[in-house]
Amino acid sequence: MKMVADKGKKAKVGERGEGEESEHIDGELVLSIEKLQEIQDELEKVNEEASDKVLEVEQRYNEIRKPVYKRRSEIIQSIPDFWLTAFLSHPALGDLLSEEDQKIFKHLVSLDVEDSKDVKSGYTITLNFSTNPYFEDTKLTKTYTFLDEGTTNVTGTSIKWKEDKDIPNGVCHEKKGAKRPHTEERLFL
Repeated sequence: MKMVADKGKKAKVGERGEGEESEHIDGELVLSIEKLQEIQDELEKVNEEASDKVLEVEQRYNEIRKPVYKRRSEIIQSIPDFWLTAFLSHPALGDLLSEEDQKIFKHLVSLDVEDSKDVKSGYTITLNFSTNPYFEDTKLTKTYTFLDEGTTNVTGTSIKWKEDKDIPNGVCHEKKGAKRPHTEERLFL
């Protein structure tokens, strides 16, 4: 307790008056904050450099993974309904596959995910289908681009449906007493 009282007295007793003391403290505080900001700026530069290096390593290993993914894909193609089973087994994606989607996914032979050149800016998913009774396309893509302002731009293949096979994106169901029809969420189609 005595130390605290002594410190208080020392702050009041000095060659400068009370106003000059607070100006001196404020000046020191401003200098400390400026030095802290300089160090923070330096740290941000180091973090940016580290992020660039991590990106380089990730891109290099993506290339190394490609032949492994190719071998895996060849084995997957020999397993009947692999992708349908994988999607249905997923806790979130399984609920998004309608009965019609499930019929279509029986024709899915491979799925590819390709990062944009800058991994942080987005990726493209390509679904590769065998010839099927539903649409002309053998490849359907969906590209996710992450924009600077924190939003995501999503673009995809416009499906060329075969006659009488067009499945609308979001099947509407009338609910009794509902003001608007409920639109089912769909995975890809």
